[in-house]
Amino acid sequence: MDRKLKQEKLKMWKENLKQMEDQLVAVQHKKGAAAQEGDLSENAAYSMAIEDAETLRVQIDQVKKIIAGLEDK
Repeated sequence: MDRKLKQEKLKMWKENLKQMEDQLVAVQHKKGAAAQEGDLSENAAYSMAIEDAETLRVQIDQVKKIIAGLEDK
């Protein structure tokens, strides 16, 4: 892979990572707001926020691995 293409890919993945991290922060705020609503065992918004946060964490880990792979080449 040529240097310019590698740099473009790194830039793209780093931008994606930043967006995902921002989304995770927003989801964590939603989780906190949902927790304030009371009984967590019957709180659909809280449960959804937990699932969304976990999904984003997995995706963030995958993107970090892609970035690390590009930086190692």
